[in-house]
Amino acid sequence: MNQQLTAASLALALGAALTVAASPALAADKMADKEKCFGVALKGKNDCAAGPGTTCAGTSKIDYQGNSWSLVPKGTCQKTASPTSPTGFGQLAAFKEKKA
Repeated sequence: MNQQLTAASLALALGAALTVAASPALAADKMADKEKCFGVALKGKNDCAAGPGTTCAGTSKIDYQGNSWSLVPKGTCQKTASPTSPTGFGQLAAFKEKKA
């Protein structure tokens, strides 16, 4: 009985280790079809980079903040409305907001 229990525990541990090892690869695949889009996030809904005095996700202070970004499907950023952007659409780099 102990040998069976040990073998089952070993198999379970091996399966868990393989799952953990595969997780970064799955995350990288998900990111391959996304891009950072600056100026499209609503207040407190950004994914990251919300400028000085902020930490990261969920810290943008205003809607369409030019130095905060959200992940969007690749190729859609510059088609997404951003009333504070110089072009009126999301940008692939941070920008200084114009008055909306």
